[in-house]
Amino acid sequence: MRKTPFFDFHGQHGAKFVDFAGWEMPLTYGSIQEEHRQVRRAGGLFDVSHMGRIVLRGVHARRLLERVLTRRISDMKESSCRYALICNASGGVIDDVIVYRFTDQWLMVCNASNRDAVLEHLASHVGTWSVKIEDTTEKTAMVALQGPRVMEMIGRFSSEVPTLKRYAFCEKNLLVLKLTISRTGYTGEDGVEVLMGASMASMAIKLLYREAPDDDDALLRPAGLGARDTLRIEAGMPLYGHELDLNTDPIAAGLDFAVTLDKEADGADEAFVGQCALRRIQAEGVRRRRVGLLVDGRRTPRQGMPVRVGDTVVGHVTSGCISPSLQRPIAMAYVDAAYAADGDTVNVVLQDQGVEAEITPLPFYRAKPPK
Repeated sequence: MRKTPFFDFHGQHGAKFVDFAGWEMPLTYGSIQEEHRQVRRAGGLFDVSHMGRIVLRGVHARRLLERVLTRRISDMKESSCRYALICNASGGVIDDVIVYRFTDQWLMVCNASNRDAVLEHLASHVGTWSVKIEDTTEKTAMVALQGPRVMEMIGRFSSEVPTLKRYAFCEKNLLVLKLTISRTGYTGEDGVEVLMGASMASMAIKLLYREAPDDDDALLRPAGLGARDTLRIEAGMPLYGHELDLNTDPIAAGLDFAVTLDKEADGADEAFVGQCALRRIQAEGVRRRRVGLLVDGRRTPRQGMPVRVGDTVVGHVTSGCISPSLQRPIAMAYVDAAYAADGDTVNVVLQDQGVEAEITPLPFYRAKPPK
């Protein structure tokens, strides 16, 4: 398995490792629920170096991105980020990504499990365009600092970062460190994601993480993939392989905001791959929708569990957990559109027993807006 540049840091802090898309990643440092609460209360540090980082340069880099991304990116300002999706011709999702616009290049951050598929998709659409595509994943490292007090901590060594707007980034030179810091994240909390060269990772982690006293007031503590999952479920954020896949379109997933259906086609049949299919889906109406479920009882809903109305299966669970914030089971699911209204009651089949659940708007948890 691959190891991130922060592997030794994880070991020093007692991480329990798991294989995640071929990377040896920290699942937890002790308690998933406590790491979750630490992020909601103050701040957590996540290693996200397993995420793919693909740089695009050249006179046609923007044109290639417009061709493969569902969302218009030509109007992006420099030093801004944007969430978008990559679809196949039928509108199924190949991946969801974050795109960064630099002065002379673009950066695409994709899911670890989909890096090869994204690279292959990009290469297949270059044609005669002048674009250099470079996979920088293993040359770089990335951490996420997430939580309501993260900006307070960062403000101690930078006055610029706390002034960033959501989905904006800046480049900082601290001593010999060159960092790209974006106000983005995957937890539903305020915070940043920090990119750096892999060779600088050990120095950067010493700057970003200070050993904290063993008390409840620590601003920042390490957190693993387990807490990252429960945090993103509470925040109603989709995960590829759960809420997104090749058989799921962005409209059914409730990601319409990231699809520019009126993007100009520039002489072609469609401006981006999958645009015609998504226009048809939008016009005809989706057959199923992604919904939130508040589940009775104390058992955890798991991916693949059926959702029923009476004796009829109307959907399936895609992600679930016992919410540390709400202290009850929650889940995301796809259900037939006719049964997807907020407030409707359905049954989740847990171990052959139907448990009542209420369809509820996403997200389950909404953090206070950043100052």
